[in-house]
Amino acid sequence: MPFQHLTHNLNKLTQQGLYRSRRIVASPQGIHLQLNGKTVINFCSNDYLGLANHPAVVQAFKNAADTYGVGSGSAHLICGHSTAHHALEDELAAFTGRERALLFSTGYMANIGVINALVGHGDAVFEDRLNHASLLDGGLSSGAKFKRYAHADTQYLTKLLAQATGNKLVVTDGVFSMDGDVAPLPELAAVAKQHDAWLMVDDAHGLGVLGENGGGLLEQFGLVQDDVQVLMGTLGKGFGTFGAFVAGSEVLVETLIQSARTYIYTTALPPAVAEATRASLHIIQTENWRREKLNSLVARFRDGAEQLGLQLMPSSSPIQPIVIGDSHRTVAISNALLAAGFLVSAIRPPTVAQGTARLRVTLSAAHEESMVDGLLAALGLIIGSGRKCPPWTDGHDHD
Repeated sequence: MPFQHLTHNLNKLTQQGLYRSRRIVASPQGIHLQLNGKTVINFCSNDYLGLANHPAVVQAFKNAADTYGVGSGSAHLICGHSTAHHALEDELAAFTGRERALLFSTGYMANIGVINALVGHGDAVFEDRLNHASLLDGGLSSGAKFKRYAHADTQYLTKLLAQATGNKLVVTDGVFSMDGDVAPLPELAAVAKQHDAWLMVDDAHGLGVLGENGGGLLEQFGLVQDDVQVLMGTLGKGFGTFGAFVAGSEVLVETLIQSARTYIYTTALPPAVAEATRASLHIIQTENWRREKLNSLVARFRDGAEQLGLQLMPSSSPIQPIVIGDSHRTVAISNALLAAGFLVSAIRPPTVAQGTARLRVTLSAAHEESMVDGLLAALGLIIGSGRKCPPWTDGHDHD
């Protein structure tokens, strides 16, 4: 039978505790989710500021749908580029302190398209070993010499850059999505300049969340366009909507419009989503209390987790992983938390390294202190007692 090996591969994933399956949510994204007929408290969303179902953002979407309809109809370069898209690009450029911004339909497409447009055969791309899969795939598919440097190791990167020829592009996450720590951007910017390389930062998990005004990790470090030539940000996390953008110089953006295949050959995101994002951008810039509350909740969680003796990672971001190690045990704890009313993802290889399976707790400004305390109490009971919960009725583990 053709493809019989696929069944074998699926069975092997199940035996290793690595099988993934989807959960069906029957409610808007938020702190309380309806899951399989049960209300649970959500601690695994990237909706860090609680904007995915914010009334003003939802209303902006509805109003724009009345004006523009549901679909964009085409790619940006044909007839899909609306006044809503253009206004959002201008506002994102101003927000990030860059000359231009360019919308992409997804963050994955933005990273693939940018890297492939900037480097190719005869060039070199250098990536942090813990970069997101989309950045790694962009580097590998570009045709450039692909080098990975040890996580946040600028000294090793310096050696690699010194040996390279052609155009050179250094690529890093800002906030690393599975560990929650941040890249040493000032040092990376200095090393890149020293070796005539461009620096690209994917600040998907920092924009809206970090910085005094929500400008992300670059604002937090005081870095400008001359320091970080390529900034990528997603709109489905701190912004609470959907899509992505790249911001930088006029030359960069015009080059992407002409050369980034993932921009040229795909349908533009709906104009209503662009208008909803404009509403969320306004909230990000005017409601600083959301970041202040989020920081307070992160500190509260870390203090409580440390008192319980949980193995945290060095993260001050809303991403707070608890390292468990064994994949089966990580899933059992995640299922037990779900039975207690808390949705926390079990992250396993190949997303993270072997032996480092973890619970990825993410915090939101929409959480309350009592919810954080409740999660900590459940973690103490479940991990401390070694309690396990029966698997879901489909027989598979869940991420």
